[in-house]
Amino acid sequence: MIGIVGARGVGKTTMILQYIKENLDDKKALYVSADDIYFSENKLVDLAHDFYKNNGEYLYIDEIHKYPDWSRELKNIYDSFPDLKVVFTGSSILDILKGSADLSRRAIIYKLHGLSFREYLEFFHNYKINPFSVKQIINNEVKLKNIKHPLPLFNDYLRRGYYPFGIEGEFDIRLSQIIIQTLETDIPQYAKLNVGTSRKLKKLLSIIAESVPFKPNFSKIAKIINVSRNSLDDYFLYMEKGGLINQLRNETSGIRSLGKVDKVYLNNTNIIFNLVGDKANVGNIRETFFFNQMHVKNSVFSSKNADFIVDNYTFEVGGKNKKQKQIKNADNSFIVKDDIEFGYGNVIPLWAFGLNY
Repeated sequence: MIGIVGARGVGKTTMILQYIKENLDDKKALYVSADDIYFSENKLVDLAHDFYKNNGEYLYIDEIHKYPDWSRELKNIYDSFPDLKVVFTGSSILDILKGSADLSRRAIIYKLHGLSFREYLEFFHNYKINPFSVKQIINNEVKLKNIKHPLPLFNDYLRRGYYPFGIEGEFDIRLSQIIIQTLETDIPQYAKLNVGTSRKLKKLLSIIAESVPFKPNFSKIAKIINVSRNSLDDYFLYMEKGGLINQLRNETSGIRSLGKVDKVYLNNTNIIFNLVGDKANVGNIRETFFFNQMHVKNSVFSSKNADFIVDNYTFEVGGKNKKQKQIKNADNSFIVKDDIEFGYGNVIPLWAFGLNY
């Protein structure tokens, strides 16, 4: 049993449908959506039983979090039909994680992220490039075959490249719908919030988008939106799990999830441009991109002297005129510059970090 979770719009449904079409006999594979009207009068476990009796081998269940008591039924399917291979997806990470306790020993849970800059280059422009490790990136070993000038492509990625549907039309409208659905449906259903609170969360997102970047004063914010300090911690966590923000923590105990939140970023730069357009702070855009691309495969913390610590390396992110002053006394330190095509010494182009996954 495999679970695939991720934020709305990253391509979970399309991916599994493509996999079924390209790899499986349609007589042995069944795709169902858990919010189908069929399940208003029928149980998921009964469907699995009927499918299994008719030589079914692969059961794909989309939007599983929309099925009541889904985790218990998946557990029963796993225990009752050990030969049946089950893959389920959920657009709302919130409910998937909430119900995963029953499945901890039965299902392997994978998280699907949006497209990296590397994946965007292949998906949007057919430039196939292998991923580069952080060590290869900081050693300036990144080579882009057939791409003379990466910056125009990089700037397009920042605006519409994180979500696969960016290749289609009406991108801003569709992304706005995803943000609204996450704030007004996913989070309130999970946390039992009212509509008024969801509007305050959207305002908070806009503040983060315009910031330089956002260092949260939780007590002050709690007063502004009229909630308790402890509730605000939960709201930020809900938005993080829902794929709207990323929280940068310090290295407390060496465990990222236990560190104090130092800065808050929107999850990706596409959301920044969707919310505030060209009013977005350029420094915030740069740091949001770096954090978004690096945290998928690496441990990322805040730095006392610079912007980020990734594994054992220190990074200061800025424009093409950024100086070495802030990192001059730090070991294994690097300047990450936007608006440059190629790196030199300990200066690395910002776009290169988008080739890590």
